[in-house]
Amino acid sequence: MAVVTSFVPDDREVRSLHPTRVVCKYIISENNGHKIIQLNTYGSDDREIPGKLSQTLQLDEEAAKQLLSILSKDF
Repeated sequence: MAVVTSFVPDDREVRSLHPTRVVCKYIISENNGHKIIQLNTYGSDDREIPGKLSQTLQLDEEAAKQLLSILSKDF
């Protein structure tokens, strides 16, 4: 688990889509006067414990703005 502070392009390509589909919940919070967004994914219905918290990623405010810019440009 980590706080993302920036995004850097990768020159590789996505070879295939992951077969599993999951829900991602988000939390927007403030920590020591700084906003963060936390993205949580949960185990799929096929997992041993469906719905269990699986992965967490936090973005600080600058990283969130950078991701928004990337998404606006490329999508």
